[in-house]
Amino acid sequence: MKPAREILPCAAPLRDVRLVRSCTREELHREELQASYERGRLEGERALGEQLIRQRAELMELQTGVLASLRAAVPQVVHECEGALVTLAFEAAQRILAGLPITPELIEAAVREACAEVEDGSEFTIQVHPEDLTLLEKINSPLLLPQGGQERIRFQACPQLTRGGCLVQTRFGVIDARRETKTAALRQLLSA
Repeated sequence: MKPAREILPCAAPLRDVRLVRSCTREELHREELQASYERGRLEGERALGEQLIRQRAELMELQTGVLASLRAAVPQVVHECEGALVTLAFEAAQRILAGLPITPELIEAAVREACAEVEDGSEFTIQVHPEDLTLLEKINSPLLLPQGGQERIRFQACPQLTRGGCLVQTRFGVIDARRETKTAALRQLLSA
């Protein structure tokens, strides 16, 4: 049976009028389902976009914190490495010096260096290890000879001293030219 047609009176002619087809309940249900799906998809995209923005902000904050920590850590690491490098270089130098043989030239250099700090005209005593004194005597070192008729310098054997260095005693004080004193001063200078 066909639906009855009804005539509707209009006061003015109709423009842009289209005939809408009639939909069954199943088609209406499908259209509502499609519309719900589309709304859900849009809401999901919006929620995912907001979540991505939040995660990006958290990641940027974390990255900024890591970079700040690294900036603070680098000077500390550099300082520690410098200290370790100085210690390593000093230990290597000490081992090299400890392995060097004690020669007359080495002893003479130590004595000359210490005597350079003594005022001219002063009388002083140079204390050296007994083996070092024997070594200087064996080569007839010019340091042992009186200079210009002045016998103001006396050498004295001192078994408490280590080899290769000396102590110079003047009436004003003691000049310490022992190897261990020099290495301690060098260590302090490098550590500063």
